[in-house]
Amino acid sequence: MRPGPLAALLAVSLLVLGAAPGAAEEKPLPERMADTGGGTQLITARASTTGATSGTVDWWDRRDGRWVRAGSAPARFGAHGLVEGAARRQGTGTTPTGLYALPHAFGIRTAPPGTKVPYRPVHQDSWWCQDNASASYNRWTEPLPADCRASESEHLIAHDPQYAYALVIGFNYTEPVRERGAGIFLHVDGRAATEGCVSVPMDAMRRILGWADPSRGPHIAIGTVSGTTALTRY
Repeated sequence: MRPGPLAALLAVSLLVLGAAPGAAEEKPLPERMADTGGGTQLITARASTTGATSGTVDWWDRRDGRWVRAGSAPARFGAHGLVEGAARRQGTGTTPTGLYALPHAFGIRTAPPGTKVPYRPVHQDSWWCQDNASASYNRWTEPLPADCRASESEHLIAHDPQYAYALVIGFNYTEPVRERGAGIFLHVDGRAATEGCVSVPMDAMRRILGWADPSRGPHIAIGTVSGTTALTRY
């Protein structure tokens, strides 16, 4: 549950947008974003401030030229809040803000009915390598390669219920930068804040997996309500 973005996150402040507050507030959040990833599905994960450890996850469909909320759930973030993705450091317990692809899903349990995203079942020898010295850094490995220390990685099957179901967030994923972070997921709630992931209740995670459709280019945007990491900035 630790950590490359595609870009930044949502539009700008209402003042910069130059719109009357009432008019802007009527628009769904994705319509106030500068970049939503180019697809017709979007997940937004919002915290009130960078220091917050909880907030809201909403998932959206673009229909007839408009964004429509398909679902919503309470969310948890890193134990040390949120930080700009490009500035994040591994092991800081922070959730990276930004706009990210969702490469694939995985889980200890069988994929929920209707799951369309590629879904990998977790086995006893399934690991997520987080060893900065390994060629497999920020990758699923099965089994753990010789150059990846177990002490620097996550044994996926050991994290239940968190990894009962999970979606990989494409932070630091395509061309991983060492020390920036590995293993950032959208997953099921544990007992408290995360180590840098975004988590939601079990039922919400099942609904998200049944909703997400790779053919519609889903992305996740993580940010705050206002400030330098505001969703409306991206």
